[in-house]
Amino acid sequence: MARRLPPLNALRAFEAAARHLSFSKAAAELHVTPAAISHQVKALEAHLGLPLFRRLNKAVLLTEAGQRCLTGVREGFDRLAEAVERARAEGAGGPLTVTVSPSFAGKWLVPRLDRFRQAHPDIEVRIDASAECVDFTREEVDIGIRYGTGHYPGLRVDRLMDDRVVPACSPRLLEGPHPLRTPEDLRWHTLLHVDWAMRDATWPDWRMWLLAAGVRDIDPNRGPKFSQSSMAIQMAIEGHGVTLVEEVLVADDVAAGRLVKPFELSLSPGFAHYVVCLESAADRPKIAAFRDWLFAEAARRPE
Repeated sequence: MARRLPPLNALRAFEAAARHLSFSKAAAELHVTPAAISHQVKALEAHLGLPLFRRLNKAVLLTEAGQRCLTGVREGFDRLAEAVERARAEGAGGPLTVTVSPSFAGKWLVPRLDRFRQAHPDIEVRIDASAECVDFTREEVDIGIRYGTGHYPGLRVDRLMDDRVVPACSPRLLEGPHPLRTPEDLRWHTLLHVDWAMRDATWPDWRMWLLAAGVRDIDPNRGPKFSQSSMAIQMAIEGHGVTLVEEVLVADDVAAGRLVKPFELSLSPGFAHYVVCLESAADRPKIAAFRDWLFAEAARRPE
């Protein structure tokens, strides 16, 4: 059932004027003019159909109705303030839920997450690793990292980092009976493919890379296919082939010597990593803290 409530500004003006018994002091508190306070009080009196103040030459006094109204308005404001504080506490407390693709979570985010915990021990983080684009308005998710074009209507979108697609393999493939030294040497090695739903005909694949490298006599389709980059990367680490993958996902493995980039040639997918969240929630302390930390981590070099 709809409530017939007067405007909140009128109630605020009345409460301040009644507390101070002065329109001037109420105006100073609310950063408006005394005339604005008088106008709001008159509007409230018109809404109620009765006077709330007795107006004297140099003062105002509450009528009996005004005194009763003040008691109720104060109780209402107190309950409203409590409700707002509870909502704020619920927003600040509880885990921070982050949605992110499994590969980005495993290869980039999770290895760095302890630094966030050390910087913000009061914020509990829950990682929801999923390839699906969740609905922030319906699901209990606070912030996400998405890999795509950056077009996410209804969300605040901040570009985290660009990326390129590069070949990567175990250092062991640079040795042995068929050392990987030129793109033509790929004929002796297994090609590892990543095949996930977001990739279409424009996504860089082995066919495109081999053409860009000037190699036309190697079958670009041979080799196993994986739905997640992390699986192809693990196969490459084990020395079972050469993967074509997002550079950011192998940066730590390259820095640690588990992988090498055998060739300089890279391709741009036209995608980037973006931090996304509801615009209305963007300034919540735990969300802002995590977003700022992500950008600081993106600026770091792999150790």
